[in-house]
Amino acid sequence: MKRNGLVIALDGPSGAGKSTVARLLAQKLGYLYIDTGAMYRAIGWKARHEGIDPSDEKKLADLCQRTEVLIKKDNSDPRVYVDGRDVSNEIRTPEMGMTASAVSKSAAVRARLLTLQRELGNNGGVVMDGRDIGTVVFPDADIKFFLDASAGERGRRRYLELKAKGMDVDLARITQEIVDRDQQDSSRILAPLKKAEDALLLDTTGMSIDGVLDAMLKVVEKVK
Repeated sequence: MKRNGLVIALDGPSGAGKSTVARLLAQKLGYLYIDTGAMYRAIGWKARHEGIDPSDEKKLADLCQRTEVLIKKDNSDPRVYVDGRDVSNEIRTPEMGMTASAVSKSAAVRARLLTLQRELGNNGGVVMDGRDIGTVVFPDADIKFFLDASAGERGRRRYLELKAKGMDVDLARITQEIVDRDQQDSSRILAPLKKAEDALLLDTTGMSIDGVLDAMLKVVEKVK
């Protein structure tokens, strides 16, 4: 099937800057930006809302079948809806990040969201970020990036991001949660966080957003 543009995959751990640069890259290219992490957070939000244990595979499978997750384009950030309710702000807390990581271990959740993600990206012209895009969702992506940074730097970024939103957060706690999530994401059996063999590694520690974006655009220009 002929694609209407490239499929660009961005993977990496929490706080590496994936969402920010993926969104900007998509804007520069006129592509659709797909935040797959938001999808897992959305399922995690509903599971938590209904009091479902993330380890209860049967209940999670049922939840996936009766839950509608939509990502709609907005003038600024994409908005995330669960069954018609805008949960964009509610899913962006550190707690929901850990819940998303927990439900991502579910085979039923991964299968359901994998189908949705491939449907969104099959025609090309997309920049998709997550933790298994280049290894599982689109192993044949035209370009694969793996963004990383030190845990301390990622903790600092997340701390400033949440403080800017008016949240009462602690830097040491945020950094430890990032370390814990790294361990949880990289050690799961299903689609663990890891760099695809053919992905370009970008260590964003000490790099500006514009610097990371410029580096990625140079790679895209060589492929287009």
